[in-house]
Amino acid sequence: MKNPELAHATAELCQELNVRKLTVPFQFPLGLARQLRKLGLRIKVREGNFFPERQFKSAAEVKMITASLGMAEVGMAEGLHALKRAKVGPERKLLLHGAPLTSEKLRAIIDTAVLQAGGVAVNTIVAGGLQACDPNELGHGSLLANSPVVIGIHPRSARTGYHGRIARTVVRGRASDAVRRQFITVLKGQAIAFTMLRNRVEAGEIHTALERYFRSEGYRSRRQQGRPVGFLHGTGQGLGLEAQEAPQLNHGSPTLLREGHVVAIQPGLYYPETGGVRLEDVVLITAGEPQNLTQFEKTLEV
Repeated sequence: MKNPELAHATAELCQELNVRKLTVPFQFPLGLARQLRKLGLRIKVREGNFFPERQFKSAAEVKMITASLGMAEVGMAEGLHALKRAKVGPERKLLLHGAPLTSEKLRAIIDTAVLQAGGVAVNTIVAGGLQACDPNELGHGSLLANSPVVIGIHPRSARTGYHGRIARTVVRGRASDAVRRQFITVLKGQAIAFTMLRNRVEAGEIHTALERYFRSEGYRSRRQQGRPVGFLHGTGQGLGLEAQEAPQLNHGSPTLLREGHVVAIQPGLYYPETGGVRLEDVVLITAGEPQNLTQFEKTLEV
């Protein structure tokens, strides 16, 4: 067959190997699965971790993740450098070289730096003000002085395929007392998580501890005017060849952290009155103290 589709090529390969049944991950494309079934293959979907052994990283894999994390840190450094050089224009809009500094422009600066460092930037987040109240918002439009900006960088190494992650929240200018307190609370929450990242600790317990700490500081998670506010996502997740892998550190997760897990710890608080604040570092679980693989500083004002 000239220029066969993926389904036909897969079916022919399976026929050569005398394979009649395929087990595929939960996220497998539905259309491709239907085509393969029409071509006579049996498809079984496996929920959960498709390669559970991949959650434990070797020393070589940790080095590759650390290298990808370095690419993320290069992008963050370039992004913050651009913010520092920006001037404050009318209506608090930031200007770079006399032109508005937008989320799109700052994202391009970051992504270019990641590319030059050997990585491929994936869904870089530059969300300012109220936009940052949605953890999945990439950000758009003009950036403002004296307002928090959440920057999240998730590169994949073009050479190895391994991922890195980092997130910082910064203010160009002066942060309000409310934003400063929110930032300090997230920073302390991340520190609490770090103290609990130990071999054989249940992942869900770490998330519950952060929820409890945030409530004790007056930061409750609730619905406000029809939208959720507060601590809106899990404490973290593993990473490696995927940007999100096992283990998951979220509410009720029974997974035990084990030596060799590499996890991104990303607590955040999101309120429309102040904006979003998120910090993310990558940590290796060891037999003793956890090892923070992230070297980049955490500074609120730039």
